[in-house]
Amino acid sequence: MYETILFEVQNGVAYLTLNRPDKLNAFTEQMNKEITKAIKDANHDGSVRCLVITGAGRAFCSGEDLGSVNEGLDHGEVLRKRYMPMMKQLYRIEKPTIAAVNGVAAGAGMSLALACDFRLASEKASFIEAFIHVGLIPDAGNLYYLPRLVGHAKALELAVFGEKVTAKEAKELGLVTKIISTETWNEEVRSFAEKLAQMPTKAIGLIKRALKESWHLSFDEYLEKEAYRQRIAGLTHDHREGVRAFFEKRKPLFLGK
Repeated sequence: MYETILFEVQNGVAYLTLNRPDKLNAFTEQMNKEITKAIKDANHDGSVRCLVITGAGRAFCSGEDLGSVNEGLDHGEVLRKRYMPMMKQLYRIEKPTIAAVNGVAAGAGMSLALACDFRLASEKASFIEAFIHVGLIPDAGNLYYLPRLVGHAKALELAVFGEKVTAKEAKELGLVTKIISTETWNEEVRSFAEKLAQMPTKAIGLIKRALKESWHLSFDEYLEKEAYRQRIAGLTHDHREGVRAFFEKRKPLFLGK
């Protein structure tokens, strides 16, 4: 089905692997389209309760494949045609998303990682706002997410200077949820993802919506939305199961519905 990515579902987790290791998983038009479709499929698949995005080989994603860039290229149109559909699909997914950053995440590859809910980083991972080095601005939603994670001043510094940020530095900045050793990488990524997949998926989706809207709603508007969403959460199977498990003094078995 796919030529530039790998996609599989195991134990409620969808694993989307960028699969152009010889090109450090650089984006092409075909890859953008395949990622968009895979995210959409994961969102609509009831058996999927968490999405992991990672890269094959030694890189997460090095950004746009510069082999396709020429002087007459309309960069804005490239974003509208290729990157906007991909990033919008990732923004809208109702399930928890993880960027398993196994190596360098540069340019639009960093943007992809920033757009996920959680970022797990290998000890060898690094993040680079590479755009400035070719006279461009960070794109693919990059500067929408970055200041929300590290603040305005640090986002400006990272974007303007484009210096490499190590996994350790990224953790200190709040860019990374957890650093994982290379020896236990696959095991710990799987464990983290499967833990999320066993949680109340509908509630996580509602939490994601609430956080996004909190940036632009008034406090009164937010409280009304909060009440509406809590009503939805209160009608789920997982809420009823959580209450039963509390009184029965056992671990709840959430089904994601």
